[in-house]
Order: sequence, then structure tokens, then C-alpha cells
Amino acid sequence: MIESKYLKENIENIQKLMTIPALKNFETKSLGKLLRLSKIRQYDTGECIIKEGDLDPWLYFLLSGKIRISKEKHNIGTLDKKGEIFGEMRIIDSLSRSASVTAVGKTICLAVDTSAKNRLTTGGSRDEKIDFLLLLYRIFAEYMSIRLRLTNEELVSAKKQIKKLRTVK
Repeated sequence: MIESKYLKENIENIQKLMTIPALKNFETKSLGKLLRLSKIRQYDTGECIIKEGDLDPWLYFLLSGKIRISKEKHNIGTLDKKGEIFGEMRIIDSLSRSASVTAVGKTICLAVDTSAKNRLTTGGSRDEKIDFLLLLYRIFAEYMSIRLRLTNEELVSAKKQIKKLRTVK
């Protein structure tokens, strides 16, 4: 893995963040706060980004490339769209990582250190910080809702296949 230092809050970096679909609703001020918590990480094929069972504080936005998500060595799925979020469940529920994430090809991520809250407190009112965190959690909720709907569809499809297989016997 190649990792940058924490990013600087400047116009160029803020404009780059505005191209990430999940961050398009953030105000410039909030994007600046996000930058202070963030690093750019580059991974090669097969490199582990998240290890199942770990307790690290990182949240990720996929900038380019592709990731494979697996649980107990079973492939769950892949993500390859710019701006996809992963690693959010650990941030929300504070439990250990529920799955592993591996790079498929050269992959670049925006890694947000959610434990670096002291970097967020520079300037701004308490209400601004709360607004920032609420917006971040709204993004989590939207992505988790989309994923839950897909999981529901897969579950119904699997149940139909099981039922069909049972009637064939």
C-alpha cells in the first residue's frame, strides 16, 4: 500500500472531492473537514484493505479500481463504481470488521480516519460539526439502504431457487 499524508484543505482537493457522487451534497466547509481526516491510499492486486475481525477506524470511498468483499473466505461481491463507500458498518456499530476487502487490480481509495476527531475540531461551531456528522451518516444510510434492497432481492431469488430444486426431487 502507498499512503499519502493527511490531505490539506485547499480548493483543488475540495474540487476533487466534489466529483465523488456520495459527496456531491457536502458544502465546501464540510469537504474541508473531511479532507483533514483523509489520506489517499493506493493498493495493488490482492492487497488487503480491510481484514475481517479487525477494529481499525477507517472509512473508505473508492476513487478508482475494484474491490472484492469476502466473509469467511466466501465471495460476497465486488464494488467498482467511483464514490462507493465501504467500511462504514464498523464506524456505525463499533463492532469488529464483518468482512474482508481486497483490491482487484490497482485500486485507489480515499481513506477517512474516523478516530482523528481532533482534526475535525479546528475552527467552526459545535452545530457545524454536528451537521457534518449528520450528513456523513445520511450518506451511510443511503448506501446501506441500497445494499439491503439488493440483498433482499438476492435472498428472494435464492429462496425461489431452493423451492424449485425441492420440487424437482
